[in-house]
Amino acid sequence: MRRNLFRQTARWLARPPPCCSTRRTLSTQADRSRSCPYLNARIDATAGANADRDNSLATERLLAADVRRLWHPYTSATQPVPCLAVSHASGVTLTLEDGRELIDGMSSWWAAVHGYAVPELDEAASQQLGSMAHVMFGGLTHRPAVRLAELLVQVTPEPLQRVFLCDSGSIAVEVAIKMALQYWRARGIEGRSRLLTVRGGYHGDTFGAMAVCDPVNGMHAEMFGGVLAKHLFAPRPAPLFGQPCAEKDVEEFATMLREHEHELAAVILEPIVQGAGGMHFYSADYLRRVRELCNQHGLTCLTCVLLILDEIATGFGRTGALFACDHAGIAPDILCLGKALTGGYLTMGATLATDAVAEGASGGRGAVRPVPLMHGPTFMANPLACAVAHASVQLLLATPWQARVRAISAQLEAELRPLAASSAVKDVRVLGAIGVVEMKEPIHMPTVSAMLVERGVWLRPFGRLLYTMPPFIMTAAELRRVTDGMRAVVEATESAQIGSGQRLESDVWRDAQRKPGE
Repeated sequence: MRRNLFRQTARWLARPPPCCSTRRTLSTQADRSRSCPYLNARIDATAGANADRDNSLATERLLAADVRRLWHPYTSATQPVPCLAVSHASGVTLTLEDGRELIDGMSSWWAAVHGYAVPELDEAASQQLGSMAHVMFGGLTHRPAVRLAELLVQVTPEPLQRVFLCDSGSIAVEVAIKMALQYWRARGIEGRSRLLTVRGGYHGDTFGAMAVCDPVNGMHAEMFGGVLAKHLFAPRPAPLFGQPCAEKDVEEFATMLREHEHELAAVILEPIVQGAGGMHFYSADYLRRVRELCNQHGLTCLTCVLLILDEIATGFGRTGALFACDHAGIAPDILCLGKALTGGYLTMGATLATDAVAEGASGGRGAVRPVPLMHGPTFMANPLACAVAHASVQLLLATPWQARVRAISAQLEAELRPLAASSAVKDVRVLGAIGVVEMKEPIHMPTVSAMLVERGVWLRPFGRLLYTMPPFIMTAAELRRVTDGMRAVVEATESAQIGSGQRLESDVWRDAQRKPGE
């Protein structure tokens, strides 16, 4: 049976695609009718119609296979959300299989800060492919990894000196947690195995990371709350970005830190911006006070509570500073990076640590015995990803990224702030290249996404949040398309055209799949 299946597959693959036979027929007809302009016009029209039909059928088959075989993120396998098929991307534009173009206001989940088809990153990838795409990192090293590590140490806060190159942002958080736990255990200090964080956080979808996401309103709470490690959660930071932080604002955090110091391995926070947990922008003074509190707890610097900062979403300029912790003028003991590290080209993460953490966890600084860090992803320090990441960071530093982010921020403020007057809107907030419109009611994502697609814009709302985190290269005209789309959603919600369930998801997405003019 398997052999027959292979034969059928081979015969199917050997058949020329429909477009080949169509092209041969049309070519013969054209040869016979070169002297007849009218017939030539009919042939051209027929060719165009056939090509459109073939493309349409090919796209339908692609999407059908997608539904049949693929399990997309944050979706049900039994009730999948329909997808749009992307053919290629360039600049800030996604081109769909049917030829439609969408301006990407999401930077592919906040990663593609340079946009798509970036010559410098393409060249870095091409050159590295010419020598070595991958090699294991156990017992071996290579130039791209060393160059990237040197550059990351150069651009991150000064105390961070050691770099662990892993394969995603979530894994960077897992490594950070392991470093913190091992920092105490390697020195014979038992019991310090819990983490302190704040409500409203998000740190990834792997188990260690999920355990420090919001335990009540987080996306993992319902399915996994009962099986995750139990950590400590202080209230979400109350003072907003730009506001001072009073002592009462950190009082409960300080109390929890003091009462549980003997069992704490580390504090972990997203600095300034809590991303997927609610797009909450909090005070730099609050972050500064947390650093001070961590330093105060311990008889010496070796017994202070460690501070882990998760800059996976905020790192590399998103908030207007190179790293969000720069707003507070502080440095963590451990730093997590990802997303924009490779400019959105390849999956990669990095965990940076101070010498004190690295040595304490590994055998120095009073450790009882030398201990290796037991983490080694197969694709850790992948040479191709390292080469592209190095090129991406260099490109960012070589461009006027700060001016670009300031311009994006000013435009988002000017064009989104008026939406705060809408009866459907709870809040509008802007920080750097992040613009958020928080609605009063949950957003029906398929309906709103389809509405935006009709306007040539790609966003992915969640919860009550309609937001954009555009590539830094986006022009004012392109960004205006994005904010116009957001305004249209708000206006439609306000007038009850969406959100009350008048249209089925399938109807909306079927309309969105149609080409203009159909």
